[in-house]
Amino acid sequence: MSFDGMFTHSMTSELKETLTQGKINKIQQPSDYEVLITVRKQGQNHKLLLSAHPDFARAQLSQVDYPMPDSPANFCMVLRKYLKGALVLGIKQYENDRLIRFDLLRTDEIGDQQKVSLIVEIMGRHSNIILVDHQGQILDVIKRIPVYQNRYRTLLPGASYQLPPYQNKANPFKIGPDWQPTSQQPLSRQVLQSELMGLGRESADEILYRAQADPDQPLGQIIHDFCQSFDQAQPCLTFSDKKLEYTAFPYLSLRGERETYPSLGQLLDVYYARHTERQQVQEIGQQIDQVTQRELKHQRKKQKNLRKDLEKSQKADHYQLFGELLTSNLYQLKDKQESVDLPNYYDDNRLVHIPLKVELSPAENAQAYYQKYNKLTNSRSHIQEQLAKSQEEIDYLESIQAQIEWSNPKELELIREELKEEGYIKDRKKKTHKRIKPLKPRQFTSPSGYAIKVGRNNKQNDQLTMRQANKNHYWFHVKDIPGSHVILESDQAEEEDIRAAASIAAHYSKARHSNNVPVDYTLVKDVKKPNGAKPGFVNYFNQKTVFVTPAQIANEE
Repeated sequence: MSFDGMFTHSMTSELKETLTQGKINKIQQPSDYEVLITVRKQGQNHKLLLSAHPDFARAQLSQVDYPMPDSPANFCMVLRKYLKGALVLGIKQYENDRLIRFDLLRTDEIGDQQKVSLIVEIMGRHSNIILVDHQGQILDVIKRIPVYQNRYRTLLPGASYQLPPYQNKANPFKIGPDWQPTSQQPLSRQVLQSELMGLGRESADEILYRAQADPDQPLGQIIHDFCQSFDQAQPCLTFSDKKLEYTAFPYLSLRGERETYPSLGQLLDVYYARHTERQQVQEIGQQIDQVTQRELKHQRKKQKNLRKDLEKSQKADHYQLFGELLTSNLYQLKDKQESVDLPNYYDDNRLVHIPLKVELSPAENAQAYYQKYNKLTNSRSHIQEQLAKSQEEIDYLESIQAQIEWSNPKELELIREELKEEGYIKDRKKKTHKRIKPLKPRQFTSPSGYAIKVGRNNKQNDQLTMRQANKNHYWFHVKDIPGSHVILESDQAEEEDIRAAASIAAHYSKARHSNNVPVDYTLVKDVKKPNGAKPGFVNYFNQKTVFVTPAQIANEE
């Protein structure tokens, strides 16, 4: 959800209740867009985060520890000058717009008290944080906007503060039950947003959903009831595979799993932490995917060429036969013949047509065919060896691609590090001794209480199976499909334990979205790693196969 005017209404209430009559005792600026103000009230510190980020602008109470720069920015120094020790008199929202004003009472160096205001404008890329004095003159602004960039208003120190352009729309918190849109168009998201102030896409969709669910209810009454819910906030996070939405209370129109939180501030802390994680997964995952796709394309092209060469090498037996037949019949052959037809004593003396080079003698032609035979025979074994190596590369790269889907940022960092070590990613930066902290294998519990451990990446698969696991415990892997190594820490597990471990192995595989997935299992002692094999690659023996549905695992940690 966007931080729309409706959400701003609820957030303003939360900020007002928590911070009014509190005293500012600390001001920090974590980034070019953000300010962190600590307000002390009734013996407790509250961290107020104000952000003018073009994508994540907001005002909230936060419990996150933000990293700080070594030296404060100029805007931070101005805020400290005017706001250190100031009392929070009040917090107001302008109509139903995304604008919050903090009215503060400061005491200057000589003991005189003065009113100042800190205004947060949440308007996408035009978002800003502005400090104004009691006469409305701008003292400073986090993003300075000169007149040539904005003809309507100037946001510079010394200029008079003007509100953003007024939206000639109805405030949804002030309309009556008889309200109807002036537009003659059928009711839609666009109609609602064009006529109601501060209505984001999700809020407009929610009103539309309620109106369609209860067509006999007057639209004005539906909007009135909707607005009332913002005064009794039930902070909610709704998430599905593709989207993550925050709302001041559960929206009926949003589908997916829901989590509720005690405050809007905690809701946003969790939302932005998960949002950041998703972004990191996407960014690192894309880099890894690009590398693996490039290498897979190269290996598949290489295999195509090798198979062509292998097809050519299949003619080696013909050349051997030509050489033998020529050698056996040298007494019949004459110089400068272009070809000869000789009986094949391996095939009921059927005639075989053999091309000859006129510049060579019959014996030299026979020798030339033997040389071709030897060359192709030697190349065939080399080609087959190269095909096997290429297939091993492909299997390895496909296993990396499968891991991207279920990995978090830390796991992706380890996968990226693995690709660097294997030579797929060149590290342009100078090598440092900084090492990424290894993660423990994922762990689950079987129905009988046995631990089930899952490797997070190929290197950990090797460590888990070849070094850490008990040789008499069970090892699992999806059949002929990239996936994680799974260990069931038991030597006498019941069938339900076997199936539980197998379903987890199916989940952490390329077949995680399939049904009836074949999973092989055997004892750890029957799993062997060939010398020089890629990380995660093993051979196994004496296996059994069980067909399972992949486990549904909500928490991938």
